[in-house]
Amino acid sequence: MQRLMSVLLSTIFASIALVGCVVASHGVPAPVEDRTISKPRAQSASTTKASVVPVTSENVGKPGFYTVKPNDTLIRIGLDQGQNWRDLVRWNNIENPNNLEVGQVLRVVPPGTTVTPEGVVVRPVTSPTTTTLNQPINPATAVEPQKPSNAVAQPPTEPTKDAITFIWPAQGGVLTGFDEAKNKGIDISGKAGDPVLASADGRVVYAGSDLRGYGNLIILKHNNTFLTAYAHNQTILVREDQSVKRGQKIAEMGNSDADQVKLHFEIRRTGKPVDPLKFLAVR
Repeated sequence: MQRLMSVLLSTIFASIALVGCVVASHGVPAPVEDRTISKPRAQSASTTKASVVPVTSENVGKPGFYTVKPNDTLIRIGLDQGQNWRDLVRWNNIENPNNLEVGQVLRVVPPGTTVTPEGVVVRPVTSPTTTTLNQPINPATAVEPQKPSNAVAQPPTEPTKDAITFIWPAQGGVLTGFDEAKNKGIDISGKAGDPVLASADGRVVYAGSDLRGYGNLIILKHNNTFLTAYAHNQTILVREDQSVKRGQKIAEMGNSDADQVKLHFEIRRTGKPVDPLKFLAVR
């Protein structure tokens, strides 16, 4: 009996070994615990987010380009760069203005222009109209010949405060003066509902409340150099892309996103805050 049991056990063990060989020969992994960690498959180019490696990453740090930082918005970037945020959308082919990525590099000057390291904007020179052979030339309309290509380009004259005549946007006194680090403009006192006036002719490039700390805000662009900003309004009376005249009522004073009723007024020259009191008439 004991011999019969030994024969049966030997037969069973032999069968198990045979099955193991057959399974191994068909490439099926043995039923053991695998403690190795498999590496994830690399994402294809079509599924990898473009923001991981920005297309314009080669422009990081170059004049005329801006690298997005945490909490940036196109409105903030536009104000700081002296540009219309809608132009930034167009120049950079941005599909969703609300979806900026930290590290994304944006063009902040018009395409076709470059900026020197000193900050001088250089625009392409337009070739003069070619005169038809033997056609009489009218001295009154003749185009002055271009300088030789090896001539040194002269930087544009630095704009002065007299380039635009600004008026006071509100009638109250100055509550807080200009401090580039703490207060990028001046705060003007008043009562809720007091008129807020356009300080100069311009176009509305922003009207809304998306910029934290400014409340109901209006930004006017006056030319390629100057912007003005009007913050903490109670009511906005203009819309984006609307042309306004100097002295036109554009808002009513309020205390939106502020601790009291006041108008926060900024003048930006090529995006840089400057002291409005240097541009406004002395009272």
